[in-house]
Amino acid sequence: MLPLTLTDGAVLRDVRIDDAPALLNHIRELAEYEREPDAVLNTVAAIESTFFGDNPHAFAHVVERDGSVVGIAIWFLTYSTWTGTHGIWLEDLHVYPSERGRGYGKQLMASIAAVCGERGYRRMEWTVLNWNEPAIGLYRSLGAAPMDEWTTQRLVGDELSALAATLS
Repeated sequence: MLPLTLTDGAVLRDVRIDDAPALLNHIRELAEYEREPDAVLNTVAAIESTFFGDNPHAFAHVVERDGSVVGIAIWFLTYSTWTGTHGIWLEDLHVYPSERGRGYGKQLMASIAAVCGERGYRRMEWTVLNWNEPAIGLYRSLGAAPMDEWTTQRLVGDELSALAATLS
């Protein structure tokens, strides 16, 4: 399936280890857009290890145009006990603002949907901030539906450590 040359000559492809700095830049820009610029602790070395180590558990597709990575989709596998199959969790989708409107976001989403189809996965899921209207518009145009009855829960920091400390 990948690489795929898009209509404007850009290439949609799997991430390569030399893309690690570009991935980190996209992650930082997305965090800034999501009003959490200081939340990114990731590093190029961590990306290289996570995506390209002995047992990678995170994956990415990128859009490269004119030698630059202008869009990313970072994902990992989930598992559904109900369907008995894996699924894909889309962690980050980001296209540089100057590159939006070219269909790159849709193509990145389609490339992950294609992985689901090829592997027999029955779900592709992600979260979106309630105020991110441009992203919500894209997702609705693709036929995605909100899971209104489900609320994402999270433990971090001291609370995560405190729970772990209760294990006896």
